[in-house]
Amino acid sequence: MGEKGYVPPYTITNKTVNLISDISEILTKLTINDAMNQNPKLRRENRIQTIHASLAIENNSLSLDQVTDIINGKRVLGAPREICEVKNAFEVYERLLQMNPYSIKDMLTAHKVLMNELTEEAGVFRSGRVGIFAGEVLVHMAPPADKVPQLISELIN
Repeated sequence: MGEKGYVPPYTITNKTVNLISDISEILTKLTINDAMNQNPKLRRENRIQTIHASLAIENNSLSLDQVTDIINGKRVLGAPREICEVKNAFEVYERLLQMNPYSIKDMLTAHKVLMNELTEEAGVFRSGRVGIFAGEVLVHMAPPADKVPQLISELIN
């Protein structure tokens, strides 16, 4: 050791940092997967709660117990559309780990499963205009339909 301190016999490059980051990401996934595989009941309960919460945001009125019953194959009294939303969401969650989050094809596949029997445009980019309203007031106008493929591609890239 001199005045500068220890100098390692290698150079830390951007490639080195990126590889370390990739390794850390893989280790995190493995750790989470291992923890989830050790307790499948907890994983299933978390998935059901996530589905319930996500659908509640979209105004699905089914209770957590009803969502649980639907996923467990029991008959539930409720709006057919809301029951379909639960089944579709569960199906997407079952396939999620096999999908590439950076693939437009996989994103459209997830959309097709999620919107199955709920819309004519399941699994394809929308063809019409979309806006969000608060009563009669337009609070957000989505980009024109013909721009959506390009915008999604830019987002993914």
